[in-house]
Amino acid sequence: MKKFRKVLDGLTTSSPGGTMGSPSSGSAAGTPTAAPTPKEIDIQETLVSENFQMCKTVRHGFPCQPTALAFDPVQKILAIGSRTGGVRILGRPGVDCYCQHESGSAVLQLQFLINEGALVTACADDTLHLWNLRQRRPAVLHSLKFNRERITFCHLPFQSKWLYVGTERGNTHIVNIESFILSGYVIMWNKAIELSTKTHPGPVVHLSDCPKDEGKLLIGFESGMIVQWDLRGKKADFRICYDEAIHSAGWHHEGKQFMCSHSDGSLSMWNLRNTTKPFQVTFPHGKIQKDGRKESCKPILKVEYKTSRSSEPFVIFSGGLSYDKAGRRPTLTIMHGKAITVLEMDYPIVEFMALCETPYNNEVQEPYAVVVLLEKDLIVVDLTQSNYPVFENPYPMDIHESPVTCTAYFADCPPDIIPILYSIGAKHKKTGYSQKEWPIAGGTWTLGSNTYPEIIITGHADGSIKFWDASAITLQMLYKLKTSKAFEKPKPVEGRAADLVEEDPFAVQMVSWCPQSRIFCVVGISAHIILYRFSKYDANTQITSLEVRLQCESEDVISPSDNENNPCFSESGSHSPQTHHHHPASPGSRTPEGNKDTIPCLKVKERMVRVPPGYQAELVIQLLWVDGEPPQQITSLDINSAYGLLAFGNCNGLAVVDYLQKTILLCMSTLDLYGAADPYQRLTRSPRRNRQSTSGLTELSDNQQSIDMERSKSPTSVHYPTSLHNDPRILPEAVASLRASHCSPVFYLLDNVKGPGRKLSLPTDLKTDLDHVNGHCTSPTSQLCSAGKPRVPMGPEGPRLTRRGPGRPPFRKAQSAACMEISLPVSHTEVGYTSRRAMLQQFHGVTMYSHDEHHSTPPYSWTEKESRENSFSRSRSSSVSSIDRDTKEAITTLQFGESYGRKNDALPNPCLWVGTSLGVVLVIPMSIPTDHEERMEEPVTMGPSGTVLMLKGSVLRFGFLDCMGSLIQSPYEVWRDLNGPEDPDRVRKRKLVHFSPSSSQDSCGEGHLAVVCSERQAKVILMPSQSVLFVHNITESSFVLRADVVSVSNSVCLACFCANGHIMTLSLPSLRPLMDVNYLPLTDMRIARTFCFTNGGQALYLSSPTEIQRITYSQEMCDNLQEMLGELFTPIETPEAQNRGFLKGFFGGNSHNFDREELFGEAAAGKASRSLAQHIPGQAGMEGMKVAASGVVGDLARARIALDERGQRLGELEDRTALMMSSAEVFSKHAHELMLKCKDKKWYQF
Repeated sequence: MKKFRKVLDGLTTSSPGGTMGSPSSGSAAGTPTAAPTPKEIDIQETLVSENFQMCKTVRHGFPCQPTALAFDPVQKILAIGSRTGGVRILGRPGVDCYCQHESGSAVLQLQFLINEGALVTACADDTLHLWNLRQRRPAVLHSLKFNRERITFCHLPFQSKWLYVGTERGNTHIVNIESFILSGYVIMWNKAIELSTKTHPGPVVHLSDCPKDEGKLLIGFESGMIVQWDLRGKKADFRICYDEAIHSAGWHHEGKQFMCSHSDGSLSMWNLRNTTKPFQVTFPHGKIQKDGRKESCKPILKVEYKTSRSSEPFVIFSGGLSYDKAGRRPTLTIMHGKAITVLEMDYPIVEFMALCETPYNNEVQEPYAVVVLLEKDLIVVDLTQSNYPVFENPYPMDIHESPVTCTAYFADCPPDIIPILYSIGAKHKKTGYSQKEWPIAGGTWTLGSNTYPEIIITGHADGSIKFWDASAITLQMLYKLKTSKAFEKPKPVEGRAADLVEEDPFAVQMVSWCPQSRIFCVVGISAHIILYRFSKYDANTQITSLEVRLQCESEDVISPSDNENNPCFSESGSHSPQTHHHHPASPGSRTPEGNKDTIPCLKVKERMVRVPPGYQAELVIQLLWVDGEPPQQITSLDINSAYGLLAFGNCNGLAVVDYLQKTILLCMSTLDLYGAADPYQRLTRSPRRNRQSTSGLTELSDNQQSIDMERSKSPTSVHYPTSLHNDPRILPEAVASLRASHCSPVFYLLDNVKGPGRKLSLPTDLKTDLDHVNGHCTSPTSQLCSAGKPRVPMGPEGPRLTRRGPGRPPFRKAQSAACMEISLPVSHTEVGYTSRRAMLQQFHGVTMYSHDEHHSTPPYSWTEKESRENSFSRSRSSSVSSIDRDTKEAITTLQFGESYGRKNDALPNPCLWVGTSLGVVLVIPMSIPTDHEERMEEPVTMGPSGTVLMLKGSVLRFGFLDCMGSLIQSPYEVWRDLNGPEDPDRVRKRKLVHFSPSSSQDSCGEGHLAVVCSERQAKVILMPSQSVLFVHNITESSFVLRADVVSVSNSVCLACFCANGHIMTLSLPSLRPLMDVNYLPLTDMRIARTFCFTNGGQALYLSSPTEIQRITYSQEMCDNLQEMLGELFTPIETPEAQNRGFLKGFFGGNSHNFDREELFGEAAAGKASRSLAQHIPGQAGMEGMKVAASGVVGDLARARIALDERGQRLGELEDRTALMMSSAEVFSKHAHELMLKCKDKKWYQF
């Protein structure tokens, strides 16, 4: 614990640079100089480094890019392998475990050691791994790396310790599962085939032992050759050469016949009595054409042949459809007797597996379900009912139903909110599921003791919102909300204009939720905000619509005449300059409706609508088109139910709405918010200055472009080469047709656009990048990103970008954060980037035009430029004395709360804290009527106070502490149902809950502490004196993406996530570094977009397009994690094999006398070549040992624990031995007494 004392009164407000510590020191607490006063604060900080530890907790969602499937019929657990080397093991709800291969190689095949608590994985790097599942965190026990051959297929017979491994060369090797050592017994391909065969049979695609005799191994080769190998005799019993390639095979349980699937869509049945030809060949989906020939069919990739006592056998296969119809959906076919049922799937089938009652392959299988693994879904079909219904999936496999665009995480919610949301959401669940219980019911899971209500909210590209119950590290969907129902359906557009229509106009950009008042706010990509209230009753309502014109002021606009001498560039062949239009439409996309002006992007429903119980839309706020330009995205939002106010901002300015009175209170540009307190000396720009071109292109004036709003650009606005938009040699047509507005605060990553004519689908959710994370324009100097072309230099103002046409939406397709795959090089060393521009330029190999450089920069030359001039770093700093050319800045964060708007305020008042992309903090005090009736009638007054604070980098987060170091929560309104039935006891007036900064600090006087965090820096500021008490430079080589003031271990800290993958925590208020872990390299935009912290030391992010990864940085939760996780393995007796009877066993073969150890053991088969495979010992598998120990220290610790356990067992054995000896002595004594007593008695006396 650390004590600190700071002077409260009489401190002078220090400059931002005056209190900064040196970057090398990590934490620099600036101490303003002032005369000491008697009033001091004494805060006991309880958090220390030992309270923090980084650990992954659980992963939710569908495994991304699945490749393999396995099922343990006794333990009833399912395993799914993925292309990235991950393995998900699923049991009953709550039993969900994620494992990751260190190599990251794709999982080719999975094999359970049935009822043994172990799993074998075969990976694409030709390595076999044995996982121990008898612990909550599975670990690799052994690995075997094949050096000279590629693994293609594996088979592990039930209750066998010998694994058959087929390879690409056609050989079959045998591995001992216990020791993971290769046997010397090898089935070579040239011995398996006939000597007369002149061609290689191809890779091994199937291995299985004969149900009638385990000493017979069926080997299927890709070319169509099938061999039954006698393991004892080391010879082939029969060989089948079929014309069509084989994909899979399946035995009848009696072992007398088997079925194969082929590449021509056929199924062949073979009898062991006569293997010269199949006794049956069928084309299940092949029709006979008019000429008598069978139509060609797709390959049947897998077939399963399962028998049933009470009915005909089941033949289940995937594929095999005819080629006659293009675009047919993937299918699973179930043949049961003469009935053929085709089940169409939404996604391609990766793998399927029939679930049977018995694990023995020589018994009647009795299939009861089939698990189908699709590319993006997992379904289980009930085979016991004739209509084959599917089971209701209890796992959260539909997170990606629509691509995820934003996330929010709320811990320690009100306990009543989850049951209410669940009860309402349950009314809208789908029906038609199987009535039987979910068949994957293995493992055990109990509700942990340290659980509290947690809710995760996901926003999606289709405008839907999903509320998830995340309590006790599980995930279950509670309620789904569709925001698109507040708007009219967009009219269908035909022809060329269809390419210009927004594909996801309702995509969710950010959400704000007050769990106490149940007020919910959604920000959409079309620059709209929807406010929802919660009600348990349905209602007839009419949605109120407010339209806000949040655009630059007229005095900030440069007239079009100023454009005459601005240099624009063209080449021969480009279109000649055209006459300037005040509202130019996009070339080739003019529509008869005229240019858009003062209209929103979407149309709100104007009629009365019937809304169901749940969240009901009350107010829609939309930004308007201005002068043919679409509104900019909303970059920040905050709502306060106690004040009845909603604030939002973008790159143009700030707006505050009173949602109780449905009025706009404030709408002004960021520059106007400063008034006379503008910290920047913004230079007057001369639009007639020209810069000499360094690229040698001809300078021509282009009257088609207009720069009438150039001066209103925000520092995060995007610049594009516009005079060359018609020249396909300079830019692809798809890029040129984008014609993005200058006021769009996003960073278009154009390197994924491949060529002309392609419908543009940019790889960013909501078309954002690191400069626009979760709606925050976090960088004040975002620069242009072009498709690898050298940037053409422009004048100081640059030619104005061609505007969109009337039908042009602000964005094309709002893809999800899940779709943002920016493949960044991952280095083993920590790489720091001084800017987002530098980082993206390095990762994409594109050219960025910097307004600080004014010249063309060739690709990949950014490092020299950055090291020489550091222009980006300089321009990002909030301490620069002037900002040339870019006078607008984005509102990056907002926070309502009780604070002090001015230095001389004696009491706290409602305030709005505003943070901008240039590191400026503004405090706006408000006057809100306190009486309920007055609040509904009297206006709320507010105005900038002139309070300006400065930080380095864009402001990300605010937090407020009282003088005891406790977190001050925002005031809220207690929820009341406005649509409830008329009840005299029902509360009609608003009930507010306030947390005043002065309520708990009578002993230490008035005031509170404000915590402000930016991209580079954190500060603790004393209010109302506005003195900077502590400063910490968080990072110099990177920048903070996420920051939040969270509660951990009954205290508070500042948690930060940086772009270089570091997760850090700082104590409050002293800003001491408590934890700094290099956890996760920022390899794609998805993580930056979806990462969020919450209380209790938890966080989450979208680890893949379909999965949510939850982590903890709390030592307490890491300690309790083992208790919260489910058990994968439960001791279950293996079912006994059925008694086959004397005659059936006698005539059916003597399979039980087959001794694999005798054949494959080292004594009989010898040792395998050392160069063929390399054994790699795995981790010890002790829970927590991997984190706690490493190297020799870990070995010593494990040895010590083993010795302790051995000593304990020896001690117990000694006690039991002594007890047995004592019992034996007592028994001997009693026996001797009895002998003496009966010694002299006659036989008739007994």
